[in-house]
Amino acid sequence: MTDIIGFLGAGQMGEPMVRRLLGAGHDVRIYARREEVRMRLGVAGAYLADSVADVARQADILVVCLFSDAQLTELAAGPDGFMANAKDSAVVVSHTTGTVGTLEKIRADHPGGPVLVDAPVSGSAEDIAAGKLTVLMGGENAVLDRVVAAVGAYADPIIRTGRFGSALNLKLVNNLLFAANAQLAAAAVELGDRLGIGSRELLAAIALCSGRSHALASIGKVGGVETFDEFASPFLRKDVAACTAAAEDAGVDLGWLASVVAGGPIAGLVAHSQG
Repeated sequence: MTDIIGFLGAGQMGEPMVRRLLGAGHDVRIYARREEVRMRLGVAGAYLADSVADVARQADILVVCLFSDAQLTELAAGPDGFMANAKDSAVVVSHTTGTVGTLEKIRADHPGGPVLVDAPVSGSAEDIAAGKLTVLMGGENAVLDRVVAAVGAYADPIIRTGRFGSALNLKLVNNLLFAANAQLAAAAVELGDRLGIGSRELLAAIALCSGRSHALASIGKVGGVETFDEFASPFLRKDVAACTAAAEDAGVDLGWLASVVAGGPIAGLVAHSQG
């Protein structure tokens, strides 16, 4: 394997990605701000770069796994950012769930720089560790062919969605649908309570019936709506905001999905949608 893989964002999702890449025999160069992460991945076999610019200069393929557009823009921009320092021949694979507009601006600001691939993910850290993360990828097939072996170290399936930006837009629709499904599942729990059905019994039973959904299973897995709200709402708020921004950029009405998200009982989502 000749491509050097650079990695930025070795957090909850990124660290197991790096471990899978190392396990598959890739030469991985990382930059991480947290010393404990640097030490763990250094022991695991990753080369520890000194800065964002340093890892970008070394990478043939640069994987970026960040929480938000704001973080992505921060690390991409400026003379010390990864776009200014990456090889012109490099490919940057962005796993960040944000807006196509942000990626397009990053690309426009560096017209002679590396090629960008939008590659949002669906799954958990456990899925990554098992090599079963779902990754959507948008871009020209020749470009995607260059990165599929690296991404395939932790992802299966890898779904090619078409032109640049299509994967990110598809992921945003998916996340809005998941948020709407979560509100519907929470409303079902409320209805069950009014009918005298315990939430645990309702969630367990519907998981085996035609009304089941991934959102309902997620609520059941963490122990109920309140716990789900606490742990999932920060991520869903961010994704709903990104979907809203993407729709505004495209002049598209989110329609009933947005209405369900805004009108449901999960407080964290309602607070954002009505704010």
